[in-house]
Amino acid sequence: MREYLLTLCITAAVTYLLTGPVRKFAIVAGAMPEIRARDVHREPTPRLGGIAMFFGLCAGLLVADHLTNLSEVFEKSNEPRALLSGAALIWLIGVLDDKFEIDALIKLGGQMIAAGVMVVQGLTILWIPLPGVGTVALTQWQGTLLTVALVVITINAVNFVDGLDGLAAGMVCIAAAAFFMYAYRIWYSYGIEAAAPASLFAAILMGMCLGFLPHNMHPARIFMGDSGSMLIGLVLAAGAISVTGQVDPDLMNLFTGSERNAVHQMVPVYIPLVMPLTIIAIPAADLILAIVRRTWRGQSPFAADRGHLHHRLLEIGHSHSRAVLIMYFFSALIAFGALGYSVNAASMWIVLGVVALSAIGLVLLLLPRFTPRAPRWAERFVPPRYRRRRRTAGVAQEAATGAPAADEDAEERVPVAAGVSGGNGATAVGSRSRTR
Repeated sequence: MREYLLTLCITAAVTYLLTGPVRKFAIVAGAMPEIRARDVHREPTPRLGGIAMFFGLCAGLLVADHLTNLSEVFEKSNEPRALLSGAALIWLIGVLDDKFEIDALIKLGGQMIAAGVMVVQGLTILWIPLPGVGTVALTQWQGTLLTVALVVITINAVNFVDGLDGLAAGMVCIAAAAFFMYAYRIWYSYGIEAAAPASLFAAILMGMCLGFLPHNMHPARIFMGDSGSMLIGLVLAAGAISVTGQVDPDLMNLFTGSERNAVHQMVPVYIPLVMPLTIIAIPAADLILAIVRRTWRGQSPFAADRGHLHHRLLEIGHSHSRAVLIMYFFSALIAFGALGYSVNAASMWIVLGVVALSAIGLVLLLLPRFTPRAPRWAERFVPPRYRRRRRTAGVAQEAATGAPAADEDAEERVPVAAGVSGGNGATAVGSRSRTR
């Protein structure tokens, strides 16, 4: 665990330290497009944050290769090299798109080629466990098609959700944390070495997101752009592919005891089919809704609009920060709920806890105008808008001048019109300038 933590910290540090110089480079290179009607941000903001994230990925893999225990992952498996090859290709395509806005079909082809490069080097789905059937071995073509489909869907799902400051990086970080706990448990508890690469990928992905988030939180100083969103989408997909199609369920020795116990114990085997879906549940739902919505209007599925889930939250009155936190909340609820169920499928407390937290989330959605105030002893530790004395000062100002005091949260609460898509990133397979 200490080596995973060290790898995570090194990745985060390199990403964080490089993001500042990358921001200056993006400004000089002109990778700072003008404000569009669909954008949420109000000032031109540089992109190309994916450059820092990619070098963070390289640093994490380099450090892991020189650590005592993690170096065995590189000796026994070719998956880290496959990940680096695919990531380099998808990152290069993203950088070119952030600067020159390449065609949608070229990006889609690049995503498929990056997935194919990983398949050729061994990062592919070999078998899948099916309830009631058992482990089903896949042919080479079946495994290739399933792997490419999962990579392309995950990349575009992450890219679609990259519409608010800090949203995509935070949601992927939460998903990576849940996935790391799941993969590490498979490796540590069951002694299955094939789960080690997935644990390494998840730790590095967390470091990439944590290092970039301080620069990307609202108001963002830099956006990750397609070079970052497609990169973290590919790393997330690579971890899911590794633990889903490389870990042999028979090695867990779960087929013992009564039939009832066997069903409960088999949950960790079936979770790989569910876990990749839960970690991108919200981005995937947003992707599906966007395709249906645009097709229904007679538009291209890759045409931009402002009807994404995060824009709906802004439209009903949530502030920028609160909309992001709500998306974080539901991402964590789904990912960690599935993780908890995989640990103990027989526990009713897990189901009740997920239901209770879901009710809390629904209440938060229904209270867009509610602004929580921190206790006076904690005011120095929270943002100014949550401090009670500001409200008191506003009341005093209103009493003295006779004019209503300005609402300090009004700027964040301005609703945005529905029907146009998100601010930071771009649709991974759509052209920004022509369709947005």
